[in-house]
Amino acid sequence: MKFNLIKTDNYSKARIGILETDHGKIETPIFMPVASKGYVKSVPTHELYKMYKIIIGNTYHLHFQPGVEVLHKAGGIHSFLNWKGSILTDSGGFQIFSLKKSNKITEDGVLFKSMINGSFHFFSPEKSMKIQRFIGGDIIMAFDDCPPFPCSHTEAKKSLKKTHRWLKKCSSYLEKNPEIYNYKQSFFPIIQGSIYPDLRKSFTEKIALLEAEGYAIGGLSLGEEKEQTHSITDLLTDILPKKKPRYLMGVGSPIDILEGISLGIDMFDCVLPTRNGRHGMLFTWKGIMNIKNKKWEKDYSCLDEFGNSFVDQLYSKSYVRHLFLSRDHLAKEIASIHNLSFYFHLLQEAKIHIMHNEFFYWKKSMIPLLQERL
Repeated sequence: MKFNLIKTDNYSKARIGILETDHGKIETPIFMPVASKGYVKSVPTHELYKMYKIIIGNTYHLHFQPGVEVLHKAGGIHSFLNWKGSILTDSGGFQIFSLKKSNKITEDGVLFKSMINGSFHFFSPEKSMKIQRFIGGDIIMAFDDCPPFPCSHTEAKKSLKKTHRWLKKCSSYLEKNPEIYNYKQSFFPIIQGSIYPDLRKSFTEKIALLEAEGYAIGGLSLGEEKEQTHSITDLLTDILPKKKPRYLMGVGSPIDILEGISLGIDMFDCVLPTRNGRHGMLFTWKGIMNIKNKKWEKDYSCLDEFGNSFVDQLYSKSYVRHLFLSRDHLAKEIASIHNLSFYFHLLQEAKIHIMHNEFFYWKKSMIPLLQERL
C-alpha cells in the first residue's frame, strides 16, 4: 500500500492524500461505508460504486455469514462481492467485546457466544489474522482488547497492555503466513487507552516506531464528551507519522467527520448514514430532515434540491414520506443512497477547501447548518 500526502491546510491539520492499494487509488479524506457482512444495507452495489471505491467488512460477521470457506472458494471477498474497489476488514474485536454477558477474556483471546445460533467460539489474535487472510481485504486490522466505557485508569492500562501483547502476536502471525491471494494486504495497529491521555500518548509513541502502513484510533465515540474525543484525536495525530494514513474508527456524524478532518484524520467509517436513512433521517446541506414528519405530507418538491444523487431529483418529499409510512423497502433504499451521496459530496467539498486553504473557515460556517433540524 502506498500513501502520498498531497496538501495540508494552512490553518488546520486537514490534509489531502492518495491511498493506493492493489485494487485502486482513493483520495483522502475518505468515508468508508460499512458492509459488515459484505453488503451495505439497502444499497445496490452498482450505486455504491458510483461514489465509493473502498468499503469496510467485519471479520466477526463474515466469519459466520457467509463463512470463510465460502469466501475462500470464491477467490476472496472481492470476487465474492464482484467489488472492483478496495476493502478494509475490521478484526471483529469490537463486536466480540460488546458481548459482555457471554464472553470470557483470557491472555490468549476471547471465548464468546455467537449471536446467530448460540454456539461458542474462540478468537485469538492469530485466528483473527488467519480469518482476515482468507477473507482477503486490502487493509486488515489488529485484534485488540476493547475496554468498556466508562472504565478506570487501572482497567484501561491493563487492557492496553493486553492490546500491545496481542499486536505483537498479530504481527508475528502475518510475518509467518503470507497473503493467500495475489495481492498485498496492509496491516494497521489500533490505538486504545480509553479517555486517558497519558495511556493514549505512551502507546502511540510505541507503535509509531513500528513504521506500520497505517494507524487506527479505536475506542472513541463510545459515550465520552465530544471535547474528549477531539482532544485525544488532536494529541494522537501530533504523534503519528505524518506520511502514513490515520483512521478514526466508528466516527461518525457529518460534524464529527469535519472535526476529525480538521485534526488530521484521513479515514472514517460509521453505520450512521445508512442506519439513520433506514429510519427516515436524511442529512442535507440545510440540516437533518425527518422525512416521516407530517410537514412533508403535501410537499411535492424534490427530495433535496441541493442533493447530488439521482434520488434527490427523481422523488418528491411527499412520495418518500408515503413510502416510509407504507413500510416499503424502496424508502430505505432511497434514503440510504441519499445519505451516502451526501457524505461523499461533503468530503469532496472538504477537499476543495483544503486545497484552497479555506477548510478551517468553511468548517466553522458549515457546522451550524448541519445542526439544524428540518
